[in-house]
Amino acid sequence: MQDYRKYCGALWVAAVCLGMIIPAAANGVFAAAIVKQQIDKQKLTQLQLEIEKQRLRLSSLEVEDRREALTRLGSMHHPDASRAALSALHDPAPIVRATAAASILSLPAEESAASLLPLLGDREEFVRQQVAYALGQTRSSTAVAGLIERLADKKDSVRGSAAVALGEIADAAAVTSLAAILKPQSGVIPGKKKKKANREQNDFVLRAAAHSLGQIGDRAALPALIVMLEDDKAGDDVRREAAFALGAIGDSAAIPALRGALTARDPYLSQAAHEAIVRISRSNGQ
Repeated sequence: MQDYRKYCGALWVAAVCLGMIIPAAANGVFAAAIVKQQIDKQKLTQLQLEIEKQRLRLSSLEVEDRREALTRLGSMHHPDASRAALSALHDPAPIVRATAAASILSLPAEESAASLLPLLGDREEFVRQQVAYALGQTRSSTAVAGLIERLADKKDSVRGSAAVALGEIADAAAVTSLAAILKPQSGVIPGKKKKKANREQNDFVLRAAAHSLGQIGDRAALPALIVMLEDDKAGDDVRREAAFALGAIGDSAAIPALRGALTARDPYLSQAAHEAIVRISRSNGQ
């Protein structure tokens, strides 16, 4: 009888312990969730405080102070931080406007693009250049028309950045305009003789156009890229970019022109042409 009582007592103690442990474990999980929620809330509060701090710095009389505030807002990679930077797109200092262009990219793509597009007409070359690059990062097709207009900008840096951006967006609507950069164009003025055919002279712009055509990957770009590849007077680096682009497009119609470049004086061009041929052959199952 005594042993039986001991046995029952042990069971009762075990039951009591389990009754205490299970709720304790449940309470522990619940407590951990509360702590995590508090930490997340605290982090959000800290982020909001930092955003507000940098937003207030945008009112500083010091240009460098405003620029640094925008850099910090951009580095947060948060929509609220980018929204706080929007007002700086209208700052009187060009360096601040240019910095703001990169600082608002955490906003939704269409919102970023809509905010940036007016600055493609900024009076300062550097601002137009940086805005074009930023528009490319939005990947928004709404920026294509504005960037195409900048392909005719008076400044090489702006034309080049617009060409780069169009490649990042990779919208086929830009193919005709980018291809036109690579092909010699002639114009006729009423009452005067036909102008001599000419092509974009800046190698950076030419390289950017060729590279972007490769990124877009539309076979409509083949004729212009082949013309560029076969032009002995063009820079070797431009012709290399044309070869890479032809390989990226992957159309076998480019192979004859690429074979012609295998014996080019520039060994890097020859290598680029070889790699493009291999890439096209593989993509066509040859």
